Amino acid sequence: MTQERVVGIDLGTTNSLVAFMQEDHPVVIPGEDGSNLVPSVVALAADGRMIVGNAARAHLIETPERAVYSVKRLMGRGVEDVQEELRFFPFHLAEDIAPGEVLRIRLGDREYTPPEISAYVLRQLKQNAERYFGPGSSVTKAVVTVPAYFNDAQRQATKDAGRMAGLDVLRLVNEPTAAALAYGLDKKKEGIVAVYDFGGGTFDISILKLQDGIFEVIATNGDTHLGGDDIDNLLMTIALDDIAGDLKLDLRHNGEAVQAIRKAVIEAKIALSSQPQATLDIHLPGGQQYRRTLTREQFEQLIAPVIARTAAPCRQAIQDAGITPAQIDEVVLVGGSTRIPRVRALVEEIFELPSRGKTPHTDLNPDEVVALGAAVQAKILAGGSAATEDMLLLDITPLSLGIEALGGVVARVIQRNSTIPASATEHFTTGVDGQTNVAIHVVQGEREMAKDCRSLARFDLKGIPPMTAGIPRIEVKFLIDANGILHVSAREQRSGKQAEIEVKPAYGLTDEQVETMILDSFDNAEEDFRQRQLVEARNEAETILTLVERAPSNPAWKLLAAEEHLRIARAKSDLEQVYKQEDYRAIRNAIEALDKATRHFAELQMETAVSFAIKGKTMRAADENMGKGPTAPHSIAPAEIET
Repeated sequence: MTQERVVGIDLGTTNSLVAFMQEDHPVVIPGEDGSNLVPSVVALAADGRMIVGNAARAHLIETPERAVYSVKRLMGRGVEDVQEELRFFPFHLAEDIAPGEVLRIRLGDREYTPPEISAYVLRQLKQNAERYFGPGSSVTKAVVTVPAYFNDAQRQATKDAGRMAGLDVLRLVNEPTAAALAYGLDKKKEGIVAVYDFGGGTFDISILKLQDGIFEVIATNGDTHLGGDDIDNLLMTIALDDIAGDLKLDLRHNGEAVQAIRKAVIEAKIALSSQPQATLDIHLPGGQQYRRTLTREQFEQLIAPVIARTAAPCRQAIQDAGITPAQIDEVVLVGGSTRIPRVRALVEEIFELPSRGKTPHTDLNPDEVVALGAAVQAKILAGGSAATEDMLLLDITPLSLGIEALGGVVARVIQRNSTIPASATEHFTTGVDGQTNVAIHVVQGEREMAKDCRSLARFDLKGIPPMTAGIPRIEVKFLIDANGILHVSAREQRSGKQAEIEVKPAYGLTDEQVETMILDSFDNAEEDFRQRQLVEARNEAETILTLVERAPSNPAWKLLAAEEHLRIARAKSDLEQVYKQEDYRAIRNAIEALDKATRHFAELQMETAVSFAIKGKTMRAADENMGKGPTAPHSIAPAEIET
C-alpha cells in the first residue's frame, strides 16, 4: 500500500517550489535537474508538448511567442486590468475576450486560461514530488500559498489550477503567514513578527503574534501588482529607449529582442545585489551591440520609486495592528527581491531596526521560506507531528465585506482584518410595500458608499410574500472559509424563502483599487460619512412620511384633537420641504419635530393594537394593520416590485 503525502507548494510569479515535512523539519524537493526552484515558465514545443521550468525558459529567447511567464499576475484578472504589462509579454491574448470574461492566452494555434497555465506548473511540482518519494508514491493533496492581498477571484483561480493539476487543495495559505510558520518552527520564538514579502509579482506585509504555538495574523496590507517584475520592466524600458535613441532601433514589437533584453537586465539586477557594478551586453538584430555599465548607485536611484511603494502598506499595517515599530520583535524577509541591498535598507528604516540594534531576519532562504511554511501547514492538516501538533494558524481577511443597502450605503457584515475562518449574520428588511424580491449586492472595500467599493457578486432572493415595507426579516449570512473564499446566503425568516451564492467574480481587483482601497477610505472618510448620514436621514424621513400619510386610515387618528391634526400636518410639511436637501442636520431636526408631534398618536396606536389583540387578533396582525413591523438596521433595494 502506497503512502499518500500532503505537500506544501509555493506557486510563485517567477519560481515555484514544492516541500514536505521530513521528520520534524521542512525540506524543499528538487526537480529533475537538481534545482529546488522550478521557473514558472510554460512553453508550447514544436511537437505540441507543453514544457515547464528551465527547459521552457529557453523558449523565451528562441520562440518567445510560444512561451508564458509571470502568469500569476494574470490570475483572476480581466482584460482591462492587464493592458499596461502586455507590452512586455511576448505572448498575446485572444482577440474576442469580452469585459468580465476570463483571460485566454494564445500560444501558437492554441488558447489557454491563466489557471490552465498554472496547472502545468503545479503538475510538474506534483511529478517532482512523486519521483522524489519513489515508485508507487502518490501525491494528490497539497497546501498552496497565495499573496495575502489576493482577492476572491484570484484565490478561486488558484484553486481551479490545483484541481486541473490533479491536486486536492486542502488550504490556501497567505504567503507571509506561511513564511512565519517556517520561521516559528525554526526558531520557536514568541513575540510580534512582521513578514515583508517582496516577490516577483506581488508585495505583502503581514504582522503576526506568535504565542504558545499560535500564529495569529493581526494585520495585513500590500499590493497585488508590485514586485521584481516591475524592476525588470523599468530597466527594460530604459534599455529599449537607449537603443531607440542611440542605435535608431525600435525593438518594442520584436519579441525575440525584448526577451533577450529582459534576460540581460535580470542578470544585471541579480549581479548588482552583490557587486558594485554590472554590464548589460546584448546582441541585437542586424549585428549591432548594446552595452551599458550600471553601477549599484545608479541602479538604486532608478528603482527607488518602485521599492518606495512598499513603505505605505507597511506603515498602514503597523497602524492597523495598533502597535509601534519598536514593538515588533523580528522582521522576516521573503521573496527574491529582498536580496537587493536598498530594499533591506528601506526595511531597516521603516521598522526602525538600527536604533534597536537589529537587522532583518534572513536565516532562511527568502526564495524557499514560503514553500517550507506551506509544508508545515500541510503537516498540521495531515495530522501533525511532534513539531507541529501544538501549532495553530489564524489568518485574516484583508478587506471589509458587506452588502449594498437602500440608498447605496454599505452595510458591513465582516470587517477587514477579521480572523478567518469567519462568519457573521446581519438582518435587513424591505424598503417598498409589496416587495416580493430583493437584490443582494455583495461588495468589498472600506468606503461608505457601494459605488466606491468593489462589486463582488449579485443575486436575488425571490418569492417573498408581499408585505408592508419593514415587516419582512431578511437574514444575510457571510461565511469566509479557511481559504479566504466567500459564501453568502439570504433567508426571509417569515416565509423561509432563501438563496445563496459562492462568490466567484469573473476577474480580480485592478491595480489601483487594491493599492488605494484602504487609503481612499481614510482620505474620503469625512465626506463618505456625511453622505452616509444624509442617505440614512432621507431613508428614515421617507419611512416616517409614509406612515403619517397612512395615519388618517387608522382608528386612532379619529381620537386626536383638531389642534393635534394641525400640528402633525405642519411638521409633516416641514419635513417634506427639507428631506430632499443636502443638509442632513435639517432633515434630522424635522424628523424629531414630526416624531414629537405624533407621539400622542403613537400612544393611541398602541392602545388600538391592544384592543385588537383582546378581540382575538394577534399583535403581529395589529402591527401590520398599523403599517408597523420588526425593525432592521437597513432596508434592501428591490430586485423587482410586485404589488
